[in-house]
Amino acid sequence: MGATVTHEHALDGGPGPMGATYGKMMMWFFIVSDALTFSGFIAAYGFSRFKFIETWPIADEVFTHFPFLHGQTLPMYYVALMTFILIFSSVTMVIAVDAGHKLQKTKVAIYMLLTIVGGFIFLGSQAWEWKNFIKGEYGAVETTGGSILQFVKAGKDGKYERVKLEEFAATLPEEREQLTREKGFWFMSESTLPEYSVNEVMAGFKAHPEVLVRTEMIKDKHKTVLTREDSEKRLADAAHVVQGANLIRNEYGHKLFADFFFFITGFHGFHVFSGVMLNILVFFNVLLGTYEKRKSYEMIEKVGLYWHFVDLVWVFVFTFFYLV
Repeated sequence: MGATVTHEHALDGGPGPMGATYGKMMMWFFIVSDALTFSGFIAAYGFSRFKFIETWPIADEVFTHFPFLHGQTLPMYYVALMTFILIFSSVTMVIAVDAGHKLQKTKVAIYMLLTIVGGFIFLGSQAWEWKNFIKGEYGAVETTGGSILQFVKAGKDGKYERVKLEEFAATLPEEREQLTREKGFWFMSESTLPEYSVNEVMAGFKAHPEVLVRTEMIKDKHKTVLTREDSEKRLADAAHVVQGANLIRNEYGHKLFADFFFFITGFHGFHVFSGVMLNILVFFNVLLGTYEKRKSYEMIEKVGLYWHFVDLVWVFVFTFFYLV
């Protein structure tokens, strides 16, 4: 008779098919299914960007902030630093897993703590990035057709530089009332009123002949700057003053850019937050000696698989959303 293969321990943590335990197999199933979800989101982003390639915001002009360096334009520097921190946390997780295989409790605890710290730094950095994205810096005007018009002026080197609304917008004696659900028709409401009205921007533009309008249309990797005469014609269709970004409109360009930014980075941030919480739980179990008593640190390996997956997803998000 042939040998009988049994998997009697496959559901209680023992060896299963291909030598993998049930817990590790389920983690791999989850990672594969989650990878398909992220793939769908990134594919949708790629399709939308390709469809609206001529009006898509330029990432180097959007993500230019760096903590404690206010006023300096440092495109993508902080996003690159965030990416490095998250990847480095994967390295500390690898060391923790290796220490677990050797039953080195102290070393596991130290590197798990470093991984948790890296995760918190990334989450804090992402929150800071969201704050700047939502608040905006320069402001813009949206036309009745939905186009975004930004403002520039010629710099000393001949290149056009962005101009903030506060640098030229006038102050007029007019009162503006925010639409609320109680005052609106069919329960309509609007977001927080911008700092300036369309009339104030128009009046300030007329008083500053050096200021020109830049459209969202991209030509030769640069957005199109209009002549003074064409700028005045386009501003005649101004309908809204836009400062920062939300799910309805944004000052950076096509509104889908902000929608995808909030959804994809937010969804990934939720995964990072979940991973940090899991790592904290495992960290305290390490301190309590739970895995020492079991003579197995497999749980470190399972949460490590999830953490590496989260890091790998961010590499794709960083590549397709920020770099390409």
